Amino acid sequence: MELIVGDSFCSNPAATSVLSPRELPLQRLYAFERERASMRFLVQPIHGMVQEWTWGETMLEVRRMAAWLKAQNWPPGSRIMILGKNSAWWLMADFAIWMAGYVSVPLFPAASSQTMAALCDHCEPVACFLGRFDNPIPAARKATDSFVSIACPDADPASIPAHSLHWNDLLATQPPMEESPLRAGMEVATIIYTSGSTGQPKGAIHSFQGLSMMGLSMKPQFPEGLPETDRVLSYLPLAHIAERALIEMNALFSPLEIYFVENLEKFPADLARAQSTIFFSVPRLYARFQQKVFERVPEKRLRLLLALPLVGALTRRKIRRALSLDRTRIVAGGGAATPVELIRWYRGLGLNFIEGYGMTETGITHVPLPGTERVGFVGQASPYAETRISPEGEIQIRGAMNMMGYFRNPEKSHTAFTPDGFLCTGDRGEIDAEGRLRLIGRLKEEFKTSKGKYVYPARIEEQMTVTGMFEGVAVFGEGFNQPFALAVLSPERRDACLNANGRAEVEAELEACLERINANLELAERLSFIAVSQEPWTIENGYLTPTLKVRRFALEQRYSSQFQQWELAGRRILWLEAQ
Repeated sequence: MELIVGDSFCSNPAATSVLSPRELPLQRLYAFERERASMRFLVQPIHGMVQEWTWGETMLEVRRMAAWLKAQNWPPGSRIMILGKNSAWWLMADFAIWMAGYVSVPLFPAASSQTMAALCDHCEPVACFLGRFDNPIPAARKATDSFVSIACPDADPASIPAHSLHWNDLLATQPPMEESPLRAGMEVATIIYTSGSTGQPKGAIHSFQGLSMMGLSMKPQFPEGLPETDRVLSYLPLAHIAERALIEMNALFSPLEIYFVENLEKFPADLARAQSTIFFSVPRLYARFQQKVFERVPEKRLRLLLALPLVGALTRRKIRRALSLDRTRIVAGGGAATPVELIRWYRGLGLNFIEGYGMTETGITHVPLPGTERVGFVGQASPYAETRISPEGEIQIRGAMNMMGYFRNPEKSHTAFTPDGFLCTGDRGEIDAEGRLRLIGRLKEEFKTSKGKYVYPARIEEQMTVTGMFEGVAVFGEGFNQPFALAVLSPERRDACLNANGRAEVEAELEACLERINANLELAERLSFIAVSQEPWTIENGYLTPTLKVRRFALEQRYSSQFQQWELAGRRILWLEAQ
């Protein structure tokens, strides 16, 4: 089955309407507008103050903005960008775009100026909502200078084009939309661009029905329903599928209060304010939280304390309170496989740590059913995500929750699906007897050594990550005798390396770490050396995606010409010169 949607191409064979209209996003908005009008929904810190909206107040602003957008008479289905950090206005802008009959296109605010310009050219928006950045980004101003930009109240003046309109000014004179327009389940709701870990981001087209399924897919985790109100902190990019599904879509089906973060410096205070009952993060941040605990209580001493019955219980409670997770019922990981030892560590603190799985192209397809959690597995498939493992070991998913296709990319839309309608995820995995999925790594990241042995980097990178010594790790070695690791040390160890004695101590620690890791690996997987980059990997320098995944191809482009030289050096620990 092939569908043409506007000027986009759709090739998802399962893209047919299967949900009842009352389960679609706009219908859910109108239902909560009626049923929860006086109940708190959004909590936004701004300029040192805290602003709150009930459902009724939220929808009043949404209706005013939707009426203004509709009055611009852009063609139905026109694309409107949302560019900024998570905020109450981000969500209200998304809802208003849908009500006005348009398509929302969120972009990562940390994207490079080149990527931002390329995506603007690709999606050709008629307008853009501009919000907050951690740092002023002139690239955002330049990228949005040629069409209507609407500055949200949290926008940084340095990133706002001179001709911009302002959210509060528009709402002050705009009567709210009185009607409650509906959008069909198979209409295009949003285009979500991939994070670009393997190259130029692609725009995954999602329908209103697909978005609803992302929220409904969480219901098996709560068979008895949610309490009167759960509290969540929204700080991972809403431009990413995980936050969009877990926060925005869940809020349309469950009684959630959504809290936001003002900036990175105030993150601890904002986290403490939220007192999240459900907390979602990525492995990199969970590892960082753990390192912060170890800075205050060394790991060996903490292990001894936790082993004591009474002292252990008090220590666990104290750590949970220090992490602002003492009221958290569910701690969820995603975005990448969380190291097993890290999961066990959080579970050892008395936290119910679970993992889920999904992609930009699929939504969240796997969450564990209560009582069936298995460490290292991401749970069972959603009712909307038929899952199989191909003969090559690839995870393949079929269902109406999958994207409709890639925007303006018919060739990749075709090749994304198998002839019988399964989306090719590119991830390697296995399914156990109870239907739980385990992630093994990316198919394209596997490589053969010169001895003809296959190596799966993710397995080795996981073991290195849980040591707490590294901020980032990538394993390479295609065509070499043995694999090797390129790594960035944790901030504390980078600081220790600023003097010769400290660097010598860290090198000895790295040598011991290499011995321990290799002892747990098959002969063909054992690392020949660790090359230590003294340059941190960041979103800004292109080595991390906006979702904090390592961009392997960027590291290969930068360092591959030196790989052979590193191997010939014959050293166990190599210190790379800072650029």
